[in-house]
Amino acid sequence: MTLHIETPLIESSALSVTTGRSVWLKLDALQPPGSFKIRGIGQACETYLARGARRFVSSSGGNAGLAVAYAGRRLGVPVTVVVPETTTERAKELLQLEKAEVIVNGVSWQEANAFAQSLIGTSDAFLHPFDDPLLWQGHATLIDEVFRFGFKPDAVVLSVGGGGLMSGVVEGLHRNGWSDVPVFAVETTGAASFHAAVEAGHTVELEQITSIATSLGAKRVCEKAFQWSRQHSIHSVVVSDQSALNACERFLDDHRILVEPACGASLAVAYENAPELENFSNILVMVCGGATSTIDQIRELNGH
Repeated sequence: MTLHIETPLIESSALSVTTGRSVWLKLDALQPPGSFKIRGIGQACETYLARGARRFVSSSGGNAGLAVAYAGRRLGVPVTVVVPETTTERAKELLQLEKAEVIVNGVSWQEANAFAQSLIGTSDAFLHPFDDPLLWQGHATLIDEVFRFGFKPDAVVLSVGGGGLMSGVVEGLHRNGWSDVPVFAVETTGAASFHAAVEAGHTVELEQITSIATSLGAKRVCEKAFQWSRQHSIHSVVVSDQSALNACERFLDDHRILVEPACGASLAVAYENAPELENFSNILVMVCGGATSTIDQIRELNGH
């Protein structure tokens, strides 16, 4: 059983006109649990089940936890998700809709994660939100699908939180013989842990996350993502929260799909025709999705 679906790859007329170049969208916001996360987490859950796991444990109140809950329901495996006190009621409702046991513990993801780790018994599998080779292998299927479609982009634009999506996409580029395609790794100001790592020459931990794009809120990017930046052409781009929010609203108008600000960050690079795109004619944007945002939340954050 494959838990993710093959998602549409479309050329965006609106973004192509805006940028004066061909902009293509990989619409992973259309995955059943609402984001790309199900690709890697689905693969990991199937692997752990085959190894004898009888329960899945996660520590994400966002897209990763939803993907674990969805995978567990589909595979008939109970799921426990530990979330911090900051998790929205909507996120908890979505987890419960997928039949997950939700435990609220700690004021930060780090505290929730530590508690989740303490629950793990011998027949349990822990699903990390972004730092697991099984996840990267699964996320690489994004590029496999683009390759089969027959479209080779000049550049790929994607959002970076913990670096799981980027690690998977670059792995996918390499396994399909596209190691020459550069990647633009987009973060918001206040959640730019990859940018900080590039500047420092090693991974560093941010003191705090101040961006409203909480799905990008990994204080430290995974080592694999940083290693790829030494082996592949990856350019760090940082946009404002405002740009990300504006992009979410414009994307909803243009494509009738609501994404969260973390995904809006990547779309903002195209909507604002960022100078980084200047030398590229065919851009591929990973529309990674996000299930916990509502249009009311986005408009409120955007001041209207």
